[in-house]
Amino acid sequence: MAMSEAQVSPAARPSETGQSPPEVVIETRTLSKVYRDFWGRTKVQALKALDLQIYRGEVFGLLGPNGSGKTTTMKLLLGLLLPTSGEVYVFGRPATDVSKNERIGYLPEESYLYRFLNAEETLDFYGRLFNMPRSVRRQRVADLIEMVGLTWAKKRPLKEYSKGMTRRIGLAQALINDPDLILLDEPTSGLDPIGTREMKDLILRLRDQGKTVVMCSHLLADVQDVCDRIGILYQGELKELGRVDQLLAMRDVTEIRVPRMSPEAESEVKAVLAKHGLEILSWGNPTTTLEHLFLRIIRESEEHPGLRAHGRGDGHADRN
Repeated sequence: MAMSEAQVSPAARPSETGQSPPEVVIETRTLSKVYRDFWGRTKVQALKALDLQIYRGEVFGLLGPNGSGKTTTMKLLLGLLLPTSGEVYVFGRPATDVSKNERIGYLPEESYLYRFLNAEETLDFYGRLFNMPRSVRRQRVADLIEMVGLTWAKKRPLKEYSKGMTRRIGLAQALINDPDLILLDEPTSGLDPIGTREMKDLILRLRDQGKTVVMCSHLLADVQDVCDRIGILYQGELKELGRVDQLLAMRDVTEIRVPRMSPEAESEVKAVLAKHGLEILSWGNPTTTLEHLFLRIIRESEEHPGLRAHGRGDGHADRN
């Protein structure tokens, strides 16, 4: 069924400038969600006027303390919740259009799996929900079990799985339909360091395949390792948005890095800098850590409640 013009997100329309803009997979416009009590009174405002665009082929990290609105945002994208106000589009369609979910894979923070099924039976069950032919389903199940490193335990019932193993089979379940958009809530939770590295490598592999990955995590180092861009939420508001490498750049410090400089050139440079009382360490914009940035944003948000994201390092568009 064709969409009317009013149903199509403006960001999904062709550019009028002649240049091909990045394909917008997710777009929210002044998206808000209020949870109310039995009498209809405002209990919690979980999300406040969220404006966000996420593009095809990027890994986007959604960060924030508990209660900041991350899970609410995920559920709004999936159409599991209705917004109180504002708009949310996925693949150019309203999030309430359930047909879009055929192209989405979702790994919740706690996977809801049938404990008495084994890995093969679990994935086969979810493959049936997508009406996958038997031959395709069997091959897909085998490939995914190998991909997440559970071939050795594929016949064991899930009730015998550790938390890390459950995360692995949960990810395989999220990928059973070969989705274009993958939503991951705490994907490395319960994984050991090797499993964490493998999970991050898999996320990067999915991005290289042209898929879009949105992940929520409290493990900031993991986000820093794999995400192209991040958004930091605090008390339902978007406080920071941009490219990880640019957000972490310490712009008030200059580095100079000159490999294999000749002795003559080194002597001349040192002489010039010594004249000004300076010493060469390196050149460029050294980076801080994502943890430091995250804590600074939260601290500034507490000191200045009205502070909103300004898109530093966004790489696509400026924000107010």
